[in-house]
Amino acid sequence: MPELPEVETARRGIRPYLVDQTITAFTIRERRLRWPVSRAVDRALPGRRIESVERRAKYLLINTDTGTAMIHLGMSGSVYVIPIGTPAGLHDHFDIQLSSGEMLRYRDPRRFGSLHFTKNVATHKLIKNLGPEPLSDVFDGDYLHTLSRGRRVAIKQFIMNANIVVGVGNIYASEALFRAGIHPKRRAGRVSQGRYELLAQSIKDVLSDAIDAGGTTLRDFYGGDGEAGYFQQQLSVYGRDDEGCDRCGDRIRIAVLGQRSTFYCNGCQT
Repeated sequence: MPELPEVETARRGIRPYLVDQTITAFTIRERRLRWPVSRAVDRALPGRRIESVERRAKYLLINTDTGTAMIHLGMSGSVYVIPIGTPAGLHDHFDIQLSSGEMLRYRDPRRFGSLHFTKNVATHKLIKNLGPEPLSDVFDGDYLHTLSRGRRVAIKQFIMNANIVVGVGNIYASEALFRAGIHPKRRAGRVSQGRYELLAQSIKDVLSDAIDAGGTTLRDFYGGDGEAGYFQQQLSVYGRDDEGCDRCGDRIRIAVLGQRSTFYCNGCQT
């Protein structure tokens, strides 16, 4: 599933091709995504000038002079820029045609992504209750510590809750907790403020590292194959069960928390 760093990499990849272009047409071949694509989108997009391309959580935001197209990549979605008229494949569900003679194409084999158009992103039902961006100044140890008081849920599930903070997916939660030395099963309410300060910084660092890796291994979003472009990273614990920990040599273990595989080192995380 594309996570925050992958979506941010996609945003950076498509932005130069979209900003200051006018949407000349919108073509949709499959409305049955995670939520049916409203026919209002067909009317809202053509003729609009694209002013910026931003990201909120895992949503790509194409901001026009009258509103915003919100694209979620779901579990298998991707976007890429190609010449207008390029034949569509089986899983190419919509195209946003541009005045440059190019178009943004959305591909999604599993159809778990979505497309919406809104006048106000901040009040949209899918956005308004989300937590802060993890790389923002609002997100810090004090924020996490305050919200965690009295919480019995495991710390890993706590930081993966999008109402607490957005974009901390399964891989990045395991890696951040390892960097901070916090056991993923520890109750959120039993973590001290000092350790939350370390955890908040670890989340920022692991996401920044992933985004930087995407910046050096960025796929060609023009004429690309539409794959998500996951980063080649040196992961400390994720996917390394039964291997030796690079820090202490203990065996990396795997458990299931909230129906998600969780990787950790008993020797380094308490």
